[in-house]
Amino acid sequence: MLRLPGLIDPHVHLREPGATHKEDYDSGTCAALAGGFTMVLAMPNTRPPIFDAETLDMALTAARDKARCDYAQYVGAGPDNAAIAASLADRAAALKMYLDMTFGQLRLDDMTLWTPHFEKYPRQYPIVAHSESRSMAAAILFAAIHDRPVHIAHISLKEEVLLIKAAKEKGIKVTCEACPHHLFMTSQVEKEEREKKKGGRLEVRPRLATQEDVDALWENLDVIDCFATDHAPHAQEEKDSDNPPPGFPGLETALPLLLTAADAGRLTLDDLVVRMHTNPRRIFSLPEQQETWVEIDEKAEYEIRAADQFTRCGWTPFEGWKVKGRVRKVVLRGKTAFEDGKVLAEKGYGMNVRDQLHAVQ
Repeated sequence: MLRLPGLIDPHVHLREPGATHKEDYDSGTCAALAGGFTMVLAMPNTRPPIFDAETLDMALTAARDKARCDYAQYVGAGPDNAAIAASLADRAAALKMYLDMTFGQLRLDDMTLWTPHFEKYPRQYPIVAHSESRSMAAAILFAAIHDRPVHIAHISLKEEVLLIKAAKEKGIKVTCEACPHHLFMTSQVEKEEREKKKGGRLEVRPRLATQEDVDALWENLDVIDCFATDHAPHAQEEKDSDNPPPGFPGLETALPLLLTAADAGRLTLDDLVVRMHTNPRRIFSLPEQQETWVEIDEKAEYEIRAADQFTRCGWTPFEGWKVKGRVRKVVLRGKTAFEDGKVLAEKGYGMNVRDQLHAVQ
């Protein structure tokens, strides 16, 4: 058995509060454990969004009662909550800025609204921004102006990875993540599925990119700090509707896909550990999980099947993909949390890692 440290996913959508028919802290953290993740950082664009003390308490209460692996909850940046968000920093995973959103409490459609957040949010935590459109370049400029860290979510394009590479070479405090679906799927696949009238299940943001973009990500793997799933489940009927929402489940498929790439020589196991454990801990100032590891059968070969997964959404864009490497056992803080296809950790066993960190301090 291959033994890895507990994996950390810095970008998941657990849909609680407001859309628990898609996922919640219970089903989502079961999926995390089945995928080898012992810690997840949950995004704030829920219903209602997490942007003040009341909504943060709402999300953390659900997590405390339901989570089976460790967790932290992002707080979202809005047009007038810079001081409030900054006051919650020690309780949050980090600050998430949706720079292209133009609605709701997380609306930031004017760059003058960004400045208070870059000025006030504590510098020991990153500000996380999307890679979409030219807003990524603007976020990197703000990081340079304010001399503070920014983390770019789910990069997918050649121009993005090359810009981040250039920014790093200039000493700008920027890190980034890439998702398995942007490393292994292309827009050509999406086009073929649309022709079969099955394109809704490949609707995702950022959209799947060209083979040239995918190749650029692999060629510049040293620029990519983290592998994140952007686990964003939607129910099957929603994805198969005339107006499918964007997003893929990913917690249970990321590790086998990347292990298969390692088996093919596209990356090393060290590359994987650095991007799924070491760097997320460093970037987000996360505590070490004592007596925590994942045991993997490297030789196990199988096909990915949604029917075998714990995520509530009931489908996967990788249905039928052949992979090598199966999670057999997960030990979290000395307790067997997952073994041979069964989640053994109880609801509520997961810890809020921000509380855990402050207790240690």
